[in-house]
Amino acid sequence: MSAITMRRPIQAAPEDRSFWLQDIEATAATKPLDGDIDADVVIVGGGYTGLWTALRLVEMAPDTRVCVIEAGCCGSGASGRNGGQVHSWYAEIDTLAEVVGDAEARRLCAASAEAIEELATLQISGAIDMDLRLDGWLWTASSKAQEGAWTRAAAATAAAGVRRFRSLSAGEIARRTGSSASYAGIAEDRAGSVHPAKLAMGLRDLAIANGVRVFEESPVRRIVPGARCSVETDRGALRTPKVVLAANAWLAGIPALRRYMFVVQSQIIATEPLPDRLDAIGWKDGAAICDSQRQVLYYQRSSAGRVIFGHGSGKIAFRDDFGTEFNRSRDRGQVNRTELARVYPMLGDARITHDWAGPVDCTSDHMPIFDRLPGHPNIFFGLGFNGTGIAQTPVAGRILASLVLGRADEWAQSGLVGLARRKVLPPEPIRYCGARIIRAAVRRRNAAEIAGHRPGRLTRFLSDLTPGNG
Repeated sequence: MSAITMRRPIQAAPEDRSFWLQDIEATAATKPLDGDIDADVVIVGGGYTGLWTALRLVEMAPDTRVCVIEAGCCGSGASGRNGGQVHSWYAEIDTLAEVVGDAEARRLCAASAEAIEELATLQISGAIDMDLRLDGWLWTASSKAQEGAWTRAAAATAAAGVRRFRSLSAGEIARRTGSSASYAGIAEDRAGSVHPAKLAMGLRDLAIANGVRVFEESPVRRIVPGARCSVETDRGALRTPKVVLAANAWLAGIPALRRYMFVVQSQIIATEPLPDRLDAIGWKDGAAICDSQRQVLYYQRSSAGRVIFGHGSGKIAFRDDFGTEFNRSRDRGQVNRTELARVYPMLGDARITHDWAGPVDCTSDHMPIFDRLPGHPNIFFGLGFNGTGIAQTPVAGRILASLVLGRADEWAQSGLVGLARRKVLPPEPIRYCGARIIRAAVRRRNAAEIAGHRPGRLTRFLSDLTPGNG
């Protein structure tokens, strides 16, 4: 059986790492793999998905010998450089229902809400200091075209008998955010923000404390399938009957998976600490905030008073073969700087101390996929979190753990399990060329709508072709 070649992750240079990783000087806490080791389950990827899966496995089957292998330090991928927004799946319950049906969508949404409570328990107990602040998530509109973006999700949530959202007035948004750029929206009060790298490091340490063996700075070169797979690095191999692939965007290097996923770049900036100035404009808590652009803006005030401000750039690479250029934008986050000045003109002179970027794994319906790798019944995967994973990956861990353990429970039978039922994306070069055309249209449409103009017919048509747009 042919070996599966893994795409080697390109680690960001120290100065290109996220503010979060630099803030805590995140480094590997474990030694690289050296030699050959036997395990019951090997998880490739030490981000949220891989670590939550490891924790669920030892929780469900304590005698299982679980190993996590990570190319850099745990959390050095998307888990350590995201915007730190924590909100439930109820914001996407309508989209989720289109994939799994109403009943399953409601169950998964409830599970993500329970995951937020699990994070709170970990914070309160002192198990993980992640700077979790459940001050709410504000889903807003900053132009007429964005108004009501939440209507379907809010209605589906209410129909499920769940009171998760409440309406926001322009006055409350201005008071809470210190900005009048957004003027309508809804709030999920039991949501908020987190320090992503602290969460990732905390999950790593918790996994180790629970008996999981973690090998950092150990890029996987290839996986040799079989009854006992061999997960190989430059210096050793893990022999195991079961493998879990949890390497987010880097799974695009596997042709069988690339057909169902695409990779885009997200970009984020961080200002210098501005606690007094943010207090003065009324922005005092840890609420997570976003608008409803097609390349959504998302931001938070960090616990130290920095503004963390990001958006999905939509930048793509041919064959999803991204490299160092995805770790930092060439213009040093200029689009974000411009948008920050629009949303917070009074902070136009604030010094930007960090700008970073990175790949995000996406699917055509913006919902993750779990399954066995085609042709390999003992190799499992989870991918496609579409930039929304802090409250969702704890649920993903349950799904993957149940699949690995051969359970016939509600997790293993989730509607998110099954590659064949999901939409296949176009092949190259159609995918790359089409994505560039659509990206340009989306940017034109965003700019026009924020300025209060109606985009042209062609721009509207092309931007509506964005995957996940319905």
